[in-house]
Amino acid sequence: MKEMNSVHIPVRSISLPSRLHPNSLKIETELNKLKSRQILSSDSTTNSLGAESIQLGVTKLAELFISIEELTHSPQTQQAFHPQNLNEVEEVLDGSVGLIDICSTARDMLMAMQEHIRDLQSALRRKGKDSSSIESDVQTYISFRKRAKKDITKCLATLKKLENSALSCPTLNEEHHLSYVIKLIKETHAVAVTIFRSVMLFLAPPVTKTSIFGWSLISKLTRSGLLASDRGEKIFNEVGRVDITLCSIHGQIKKNNDAVFVVQQVKERLKTLGVSIQDLECKLNCLFRCIIQNRVSLLNLATA
Repeated sequence: MKEMNSVHIPVRSISLPSRLHPNSLKIETELNKLKSRQILSSDSTTNSLGAESIQLGVTKLAELFISIEELTHSPQTQQAFHPQNLNEVEEVLDGSVGLIDICSTARDMLMAMQEHIRDLQSALRRKGKDSSSIESDVQTYISFRKRAKKDITKCLATLKKLENSALSCPTLNEEHHLSYVIKLIKETHAVAVTIFRSVMLFLAPPVTKTSIFGWSLISKLTRSGLLASDRGEKIFNEVGRVDITLCSIHGQIKKNNDAVFVVQQVKERLKTLGVSIQDLECKLNCLFRCIIQNRVSLLNLATA
């Protein structure tokens, strides 16, 4: 019996003290789930992910930051901090600034899009009385989308830098509790970068060989019946479907009285997009608060 007990002693030493906190295993599990989700493994050059997938990813990320917050406030973490770990904490704090900026930009984009959607819906309700108003608001929306594309491109470049920064992080000593916590936070930030990239691609104009705002593409889509087909539903997300449909009626409302079906389609898609944008903004607001709170907690830890 003594020999059997001595055999099991080194096996028990494999469990690191840092993992005794219940949230640590929970965080590792949630990180693995998020990494395995389609939202993180999809082609980064497409925007085919729908609003529901994006919203779920943002929600799960917020929950992950909440768990990180609880782990940061745990007695183990508070006791493990030492001035020699200050550089590690400051590195994480720097990363959080970039995430906060991107999240804030995404929220601003969603608010602006909601405003344009409401204007379009109002114009479409006045159809027959003031068709010029519809044309004007459609053009305004298309111009807004062109400007948004530039902002999205800048955000994607910023996210790439944040991603490269995370990948270049030195290997941490996980046997030290605080280093282990820092590692979890950095991995959470890396997941956040990927989810924010998905948000930006969701808001980006559809990726096509010809510009989404070019008449050659619209003509091709109209001839192929793509606007109304199930095939079109599978290619573009809620944002892209509105872009395609609006471009198809732009400049044609006064000339073609048979565009009633397409106008009705615009109304339906705007309604769907409006709800999706509102829900996503709500979830991003929650995530924004979680990232801010996590940053405040780390600052308090570093300055205590």
